[in-house]
Amino acid sequence: MSVLVVGMSHRSAPVALLERLSMDDSVQRRTATALVERASLSEAMIISTCNRLEIYTVTSAFHSGVEDVLAVLADVSGVSDAELRSYLYVRYADAAAEHLFSVAAGLDSMVVGEQQIIGQVRAAYQDAADRGTVGATLHSLAQTALHTGKRVHTETDIDDAGSSMVTFALDEAMQLLGLDTLEGKTALVLGAGAMSSLAATQLGKRGVDKLILANRTRSRAERVAEHSREAGVPAEVVDFNARAGALARVDLAVSATASDGFTITAEDISGPTVLVDLSLPRDIADDVTQHVGVHLINIEYLHGRRGQTKTKDSLALRRAQDIVAEEALAFGSQQRVREVAPTVARLRRSAAEIQAEELGRLRGKLPHLSEEDFEQVSRSLKRVVDKLLHTPTVKIKELAASSEPVSVEMAIEELFGLEQASGAASIAVDAQRLPRPEEMNAKEHS
Repeated sequence: MSVLVVGMSHRSAPVALLERLSMDDSVQRRTATALVERASLSEAMIISTCNRLEIYTVTSAFHSGVEDVLAVLADVSGVSDAELRSYLYVRYADAAAEHLFSVAAGLDSMVVGEQQIIGQVRAAYQDAADRGTVGATLHSLAQTALHTGKRVHTETDIDDAGSSMVTFALDEAMQLLGLDTLEGKTALVLGAGAMSSLAATQLGKRGVDKLILANRTRSRAERVAEHSREAGVPAEVVDFNARAGALARVDLAVSATASDGFTITAEDISGPTVLVDLSLPRDIADDVTQHVGVHLINIEYLHGRRGQTKTKDSLALRRAQDIVAEEALAFGSQQRVREVAPTVARLRRSAAEIQAEELGRLRGKLPHLSEEDFEQVSRSLKRVVDKLLHTPTVKIKELAASSEPVSVEMAIEELFGLEQASGAASIAVDAQRLPRPEEMNAKEHS
C-alpha cells in the first residue's frame, strides 16, 4: 500500500477549471466516501483551495488507483476524463510524500513561502479524520507534512521571501490605487472566514482609516469587527443585503465568501474603485470592469501577475527545499520499515513453529532423555535459531529503509552476513558503442 496524489493547481490548470472542481464541505464528504469505496483505495484526504485541488489516497496498486481517483473525480465534478487528464498531475509513493511536504511548507504556492496553506492542510486532515477516511498511513503523512511546514517557517527566512495570497492581492490593489499607505481610506470586507479576517488584519496594518464589514451571519462579522477595534482600527458592521450601499462609501473592497452567486455585480457599482475577489468560485462578476475606473483583482488576475514575477533563488528557499527533501527521505524510510515489519514477524513465527515441531519430534525419538537434558537442548536450538535470524531481521529493515534497488546476490549477502564478492566494474557507455553479436562471433573465430 502506497500514497498516491492526483491533483491540479495554479501551476498546471487554468482558473476556470479549478473553479469547476472547487469542492465545498458536502462535496468533499461525498467525494471522500466514494473514494474509499473503490476497490484499490483505502484512505482519502482532499485539499481544495482557491489554488489547488489535490486528492491524497492510499492505494494497493498505482494504475488502478489512478483510474479509480479519476473515475470518482469525473463523476463528482462533471468534468470529462479526457479534460481532467490534460491538467492533472500524479505523484506516487516517495514522490507523493515529498509533494505534500512542499505544499505544506508553502513552496508550491503562488506566493512562495506563504503560511496560509499549512492551515489549509491541517483543516483538510482534520476534516478527513472526522469523516473517518484517514488511516494510519495518511495520518502519519499529514502529521509529518505539518511538522515539515513548521520546520521550514521556523528554521528559515522563507517568510521574508513570500507572503500570503491576501498580502499579494492587496499589494496589487495599492499599486493600482497609486498608494503607499491606506491612511485616509475606507475599505469594505465581505465575509467573515479565515481569508476575510486575514484581509481585515492586513488592511489595518496598511493604515486603513475604517473598515466596513458584512457577512450573511451578522454575528460573525461582529466578531471580526471587534478584533479590528481591539487592534485600533475603527470598524462598522452592515447587513449583507446592504453591501451595495456600503460599496459606494469605500475606496477598496475585498470579497472572500462561500457564496453560491456573485456578491458584487455591475449593478452594484456607483463609482471608481478597486475590487479584490479572493474566492473560488468567484464572488465578483467580470462585468464590473465595464464601469470606468473600476479595477478587478481576482485569482485569475493574480495568476497572470505572478507568472510575470519570477521568484528569486535565495538561501532561504534552498534551505527550505533541503528540509523538505530531508523529511521526505526520513518518511519514506519509516514507511518502508513499517511495511516490512509484518513480514519480519511472520518470519520469526514460522521459525518458532519449526523449532517447536523439531523439538516435539526429538522428544518422541529420545523418550529416555531427562527433562533437564531436553531443556538444555531446547535452549541450544533456540539460541541457534535466534542467531540465524538476527542478521536477516536487522538487514531486512535496513534494506527496506533504503530506496536503492538491491540485486538478488546483494540481498543474500546482506541478509545472511556473507562476505561480499568483488563487485562488477562500473560501466557507462552509449549502447551504440557496444559491439554487435555478429562482431563478437567474428572475433571468436578469427
